[in-house]
Amino acid sequence: MSSRRDSGAPPVRPALRSAKLIALPVAYAGRQAAGAGRRALGRPAPEVNRDIQNRTAEHMFAVLGELKGCAAKLGQLLAIYQLALPRDIAAPYQAALARLQDSAPVMLPPTVHGVMADTFGPRWRDLFREFDDRRAAAASIGQVHRGVWHDGREVAVKVMYPGARVAVESDLVQLRRVSILASVLLPGADVKSMTEALCESVRAELDYAAEAENQRTFAAFYRDSAEFCVPEVLEQRGDVLISEWVRGTSATRIIASGTREQRDRLGELMMRFVLTGWEQHGLLYCDPHPGNLWLLPDGRLGVADFGACAPWPHPGFIDLAVQMCDAIFNGGPAALETAVRRHGFALPSRKFDAVALESALSACGEPVRHERFRLTTSWLRKQVLRTTSLRLTNVMRELTLPPDCTPFARASLTMVGTLSQLESECDYGAELVRSVPELAEVFAPVRRGFLSGAPAS
Repeated sequence: MSSRRDSGAPPVRPALRSAKLIALPVAYAGRQAAGAGRRALGRPAPEVNRDIQNRTAEHMFAVLGELKGCAAKLGQLLAIYQLALPRDIAAPYQAALARLQDSAPVMLPPTVHGVMADTFGPRWRDLFREFDDRRAAAASIGQVHRGVWHDGREVAVKVMYPGARVAVESDLVQLRRVSILASVLLPGADVKSMTEALCESVRAELDYAAEAENQRTFAAFYRDSAEFCVPEVLEQRGDVLISEWVRGTSATRIIASGTREQRDRLGELMMRFVLTGWEQHGLLYCDPHPGNLWLLPDGRLGVADFGACAPWPHPGFIDLAVQMCDAIFNGGPAALETAVRRHGFALPSRKFDAVALESALSACGEPVRHERFRLTTSWLRKQVLRTTSLRLTNVMRELTLPPDCTPFARASLTMVGTLSQLESECDYGAELVRSVPELAEVFAPVRRGFLSGAPAS
C-alpha cells in the first residue's frame, strides 16, 4: 500500500475514483447472481436478501467514505432516501451511513503537520499553546482538530484533505456524465440546469476563504444574540480555517438520547436560524445537518461550518413563497398550476396533473395546519415515498427545480430531515411567518382548525 494512501488523503486520480464508483453496481449485480444460486440451493429468500442488503450497504458507504469529496456528500444525501425503504431493509444502510459520517478515514498526523507547515510555515506550532494531533471530527473534504490558541482560547482547526480539490472536480465530471440518467426518473426536469447548480454548490465548499467570510458575517450579526452562537474566526489561510471551539451538546447526541425539551428547543432554534436573518444579512445557511449543530448550556444554538451558504433571497422569493403557499392551501388545482408555471417549477411544454399535485403538496404542508406538530421519521418516510415513487403516475416526476431555488431546496430538505430525526415539536407555521410575515394572511384560514382541537401527529 502506498504512503499516499497511508496518509488518509482521498485518492485523486480520476480513473481510480471512477473505477471505484463503477464497481458499486457491478458488485451489486454479482451479489444478486450469487444470491439466486443460494436460493436455488435452499437458502431462505429473506435471509439471502438481507445478506445482499447488508453487504451492499457496507460496500457502498465504505467506498463513498474512502473517496470523500462529492462521493461522501452523496452518502449524506442517501440518509434522506433510505427513509423511503422499509425499516428492516433500511437498517443496514442506516448503520453503514453512521460509520461513514462518524468514522471516515483519518488524515494521519504527518499529513496534517504537512498541511499546517505549508500554510503557516515550519514554526506553525508557535501559533498554539496546544494542538491535538487526533482529529476531533471528520467532514467530506477535511477534518477538525482541537487546539488552544496562543491567547488561551480553545479553537477548532479545520484542515482540508490534500488533493480534495482534484478529487471533487473529478467527481463533478462524473456527475455531469451520469446526470443524463436522471431524465429517466425525472422526465419533466431541466436536469442539465439542476446539475450545474448542484456542482456550483459543491465547488463553493472548497473555498475556505469564502467560508471564513461567511462565518464572520454570521458571527458579527449574532454576536449579542440570546438565541444563537456563531464562533469567531481567528485565522484563515489557504486550506486551514481556525475558529473558536463550540462547547455544548451535539445535535447527534440529542437525536440519540436527548430530552423532549432539548429536542424541541434545538429544532425550533435551528429552523429559526435558517429561515430568519437572511433578509437582514443577505446569506442563507444551507447545511443544517446534525454534525454542524450544538445546544449550548445557556440554551443557545451553536452553529458551525459555513461553507454551504448562498446569497439570499433571490429576486421575487417573497412573491414565490406567498403565491405557492396560497395556491397549495387556499387556491385549488387551477391556481396551483398557474403558480407552478409562473415560477418555473414546470417546463413550458410539460403537462402535469394539478389535482394530484395539490394532494401531494397539501400532505407535505400538514405541519403548518396545527398550532403544534411533531415531525418524525415515520411522517417524513411517507412524504419521501410519495414524492420519490417511480410510478409513471407520480406527478412529482413531471416537475423541475429552478436553478436559483437550489440553495433554499438544499437548506429546506436538510432541515426537515434533521427536524424529523430530532422528533422536534413546535409551531412550524409561526416560524415560517416569522421569516415571511406575508404568509400570516395565507395561513390564517387553514390554521383556524387547531382552535377546535385538531390533533397533531
